[in-house]
Order: sequence, then structure tokens, then C-alpha cells
Amino acid sequence: MPTPSMEDYIEQIYILMDTKGFARVADIAETLEVHPSSVTKMIQKLDKDDYLNYEKYRGFVLTSKGKKIGERLVFRHELLEEFLGIIGVEEENIYGDVEGIEHHLSWNSIDRIGDLVNYFKADEKRMNELKKVRIQEED
Repeated sequence: MPTPSMEDYIEQIYILMDTKGFARVADIAETLEVHPSSVTKMIQKLDKDDYLNYEKYRGFVLTSKGKKIGERLVFRHELLEEFLGIIGVEEENIYGDVEGIEHHLSWNSIDRIGDLVNYFKADEKRMNELKKVRIQEED
């Protein structure tokens, strides 16, 4: 399994490749707020661990293993954002909170959060009941 740092890189590479069709060292460095040399070192490590194929001066592409992990990481991130929104976390806090917790939850916990999100989304009445509880707590 990749480390939390490796996950951050795989997730960003996956997002860039999905949205732009390619991922450059400079784009990854900017997004993750790290030096390009750090990105290059991580890309070499991800190549060694078979998450991507890297050719010096030519670029890199995710392997099927890397794509699968990247897809799952993006799913996890989006699910946690949705979950925090459902439970009433203020919008300006959601991204930072997800970044703070996403690497500390097991996949089993992520799956159970997914069940809870689906439970609330399946019935508008449940969503409204949850909002009422939140409003009562704020009073």
C-alpha cells in the first residue's frame, strides 16, 4: 500500500491526467506546494513501486495499478467532502478537514461512511431530519 505522501501524489497525478490528459512535474509541484525536485524523487519512487511508468526526460503515465489506486483516492476524497457537507460542516472548512482526515481512516471506515451518505441521500426526509437535529444543537 502506498504511504499517505504517495497517495497525495497519485491522487494529483490521476486528477491531472483525467482533466488535462497529462501531468507535468511543475503542475504537481504547484498543486501539492512542493519543490519540483521533490516531485521528481516521488515519481521515481512511484515508478519503482509500479504505480507509474517513468522515462527520464520523456514523462510518465500511471500503470493500471496506479489508475486503480488514483480512482479510489479521488472517490475517497469526494465521498468525505460529501459526508462533511451532509453533516453540516461549513463549506470553507470542508477541503482542509478532508485533507486532515483522509489518510487516517481505514478503507472499512470509508466504506461505512459511504453507506451513511447513501442512507441520507436515499431519502430527502432523512436529510431534513438531520438538518433539524443540527439546528436544535445550535440553539
